[in-house]
Amino acid sequence: MTWTLAARTAKMNPSALREILKLTERPGIISLAGGLPSPKTFPIPAFADACARVLRDDGPAALQYAASEGYGPLREAVAALLPWAVDPAQVLITTGSQQGLDLAAKVLIDPGSRVLVETPTYLGALQAFTPMEPQPVAVASDDEGVLPDDLAAKAAPGARFVYLLPNFQNPTGRTLSEARRVAVLAAAARTGLPILEDNPYGELWFDQPPPLPLAARNPEGAIYLGSFSKILAPGLRLGFLVAPKAVYPKLLQAKQAVDLHTPSFTQRVAYEVIKGDFLERHVPTIRALYKQQRDAMLAALTHKMAGLDVRWNVPAGGMFLWLRMPEGIDTARLLPQAVERGVAFVPGAPFYSGAADARTMRLSFVTASVSEIDRAVAALAGVVREALAAV
Repeated sequence: MTWTLAARTAKMNPSALREILKLTERPGIISLAGGLPSPKTFPIPAFADACARVLRDDGPAALQYAASEGYGPLREAVAALLPWAVDPAQVLITTGSQQGLDLAAKVLIDPGSRVLVETPTYLGALQAFTPMEPQPVAVASDDEGVLPDDLAAKAAPGARFVYLLPNFQNPTGRTLSEARRVAVLAAAARTGLPILEDNPYGELWFDQPPPLPLAARNPEGAIYLGSFSKILAPGLRLGFLVAPKAVYPKLLQAKQAVDLHTPSFTQRVAYEVIKGDFLERHVPTIRALYKQQRDAMLAALTHKMAGLDVRWNVPAGGMFLWLRMPEGIDTARLLPQAVERGVAFVPGAPFYSGAADARTMRLSFVTASVSEIDRAVAALAGVVREALAAV
């Protein structure tokens, strides 16, 4: 038997991040690599109670096939949570926000279509887009996100959309400022460029919430993706999108072809958990924990990396720090040495759609304890010093 693979599969490659995560399974490794929410934040008792209620009160419906759009009360709850007026009819419940990226790619991308992305950008989005065979185009970016002039220059002619993570971006942790959002929206309006706005981390702010979403300011020009993974639990695989009426029907049809609907039981359980004021009480506890761990990592970097030409940012929320190593350091080559010293991180190169900066790395501060963060950063600093001595 000979299997003939589609030509597009030649462009599909294993996730570099998933391969790195395998390293963290080794005994004794402190992982600063994976973008995994802290299990300490999972509201297990609330889920236990919700599961019992759903099965007791409406078990047959919860275990039956259901509408592709999603569970009506959950769609209404999502619309009510968003900071602009959203019709629940424009909310589509997805199997994780990653599915939202996949659906958008199927509906919006033809082979060779130009798709604009930040520099760097979320690796999972690049993987979701790849099967549709786009031409990804990296837009120049700084600490505030994409540069509006470069965005406008690369939008014309015919770019299908720009993919943006405005809040506490993965991998860099940066946030688009209010002024930058206004400028980006103006550039998109001038060029007729749609926006695919991904916001899985927006509720994880530390001192003040981020500016209003781009989709809130131009609902007809943006598809907005959200997730329950970071504020409830990633194992739910529960996300949502909000789409203009012009594209919503095709996104719905694409979802019907993929999985018919997101699991009914999961949707109903999540709704039982979040109804009322649960999120208002629960999410601040996540913010407090993550802020404490971010501060611990910043303190460790300041102390352990003293005297090294290592630069990092100070994210105002989210889960990640972005580091740039001194000249001569390739973080992909540094990783095996770090693992031998008991610490794992993610090299920055896989997050670039164009020319990569091999000196960058992503650190996650949310799953390791404060003491583990201190030990891991100390080990990492030792590896950097050894590598510099060998340059």
